[in-house]
Amino acid sequence: MSYTALYRKFRPDTFADVKGQDHIVTTLKNQLRANRIGHAYLFTGTRGTGKTTVAKIFARAVNCENPGTEGPCGECRICRAIAAGASMNVIEIDAASNNGVDNIREIVEEVSYSPAEGKYKVYIIDEVHMLSTGAFNALLKTLEEPPSYVIFILATTEVHRLPITILSRCQRYDFKRISIETITNRLQDLMGQENVQAQEKALRYVAKTADGSMRDALSLLDQCIAFHLGDELTYDKVLDVLGAVDTEVFSRLLRNVLERDVKGCVQLLEEIVMQGRELTQFVTDFTWYLRNLMLVQASDNLEDVIDMSTENLTRLKEESGMADMDRIIRFIRIFSELSGQIRLSAQKRILVEIALIKLCRPEMEVNQEAVLDRIRQVEEKLENGVVTVTADGGTSGAAGNPGAVPKPKPELPKAIPDDIKQIVARWPAIVGSAANPMRIYMKSANLSLGGDNKLMMVLEDGMASDYFTQHPANKTQLEALLSDFSGKEIEVNIQTVSGQQEFEQNYVDISKVVQMEIEEEDS
Repeated sequence: MSYTALYRKFRPDTFADVKGQDHIVTTLKNQLRANRIGHAYLFTGTRGTGKTTVAKIFARAVNCENPGTEGPCGECRICRAIAAGASMNVIEIDAASNNGVDNIREIVEEVSYSPAEGKYKVYIIDEVHMLSTGAFNALLKTLEEPPSYVIFILATTEVHRLPITILSRCQRYDFKRISIETITNRLQDLMGQENVQAQEKALRYVAKTADGSMRDALSLLDQCIAFHLGDELTYDKVLDVLGAVDTEVFSRLLRNVLERDVKGCVQLLEEIVMQGRELTQFVTDFTWYLRNLMLVQASDNLEDVIDMSTENLTRLKEESGMADMDRIIRFIRIFSELSGQIRLSAQKRILVEIALIKLCRPEMEVNQEAVLDRIRQVEEKLENGVVTVTADGGTSGAAGNPGAVPKPKPELPKAIPDDIKQIVARWPAIVGSAANPMRIYMKSANLSLGGDNKLMMVLEDGMASDYFTQHPANKTQLEALLSDFSGKEIEVNIQTVSGQQEFEQNYVDISKVVQMEIEEEDS
């Protein structure tokens, strides 16, 4: 005898066997009990949640000779005929391949004939959204006022594609995604019946991968059992079959990203690729891991929402204190965009590597999240201590670096040219006349005096300094603005520092010097 797939072998025969759709099952049983059966039903929801299964159970229940509290008896002549597909009372139609007007007109003609046996003729139209506009129009009148012995059950995964005229004529039932817990319990029961040893952790991962679909879970489980036939189904074996990555690897990857270790990230990706893991699944799972990290940081009471072992949850809580919320959201955004690109790409590995480098190098992006990450990067350098190379090739040490010898603060200039004084004194007005984003960067700049008595504008390393140093046209525009105010040709020397502390150690703030001279003249 040929093998029967698990999802077919264990398809529910009664309402009691239907899992995760209690709100629908209870309503239909009450209708049967009170004999308040409608003439048109619309079952909608994601794939593998039980739409067609419930429709078939309901079709048998309304015709069963000895119905019970959980639906059809399964033993009477009509139940056996319907289950074998030999009954003329239940007609299943696949709208994907029978979507024309002529197909629907045949149904309309058949409706006029009463059932040869049993109480009702039940038409189950699967994937009903595939019907053409003409087919929907042909169905409308019959769907609204069918004979008393006819029931229509329409099933679809894309309810938004149905005309409102069809929706208004049906009782609508929305099938929910089945929870991981419910799917896991069902898989454990079936493994007991199949005499297959399986770890609960392995079944939970299969349930999670199924994304709320019981049918997908059974198909994946069938695949895993076949690959390791006769052996206990362990968590590692499930990962091997599905091409997935262990949670511990995600933790290592995240820590490498937080440390901005590009080499470590690429080496870890190399390990994943060499193990034969599926990169599309890897991107999806790591995005889910980041989502769990975000939820842990957002609240302390979300253990029920996060499907994870106690050990992994403890590690996740530790990692939640290593990164700010907006930084995590930036990571999720980058990998969510990657998830949409990688499915159709022939170079999946390169796309993943680019995304990992983006996570480690926020300077590659110019959006607000990346700018905030860059600011944090500068702050961390200042807290931990950095050594920067000065113009003369020496080094200057920031605070927090005990081995660095601070460079002596330069002496005050003996004289500041009048045109430079004029610019410094009127700096707020000059900044106010500039256009954004130059105005923002000028406002945060410090002024000093360089060689040959040139005006020196000192900016923090990052977007502000890049705006002038990497784009000469912006520097030229700045010099033209200053020349207009002073009436003389002004040349500006742009310098970069890691923070305010480095500026105070290595440069003279001539704005304070000019202000002191102005106050002395006034007095």
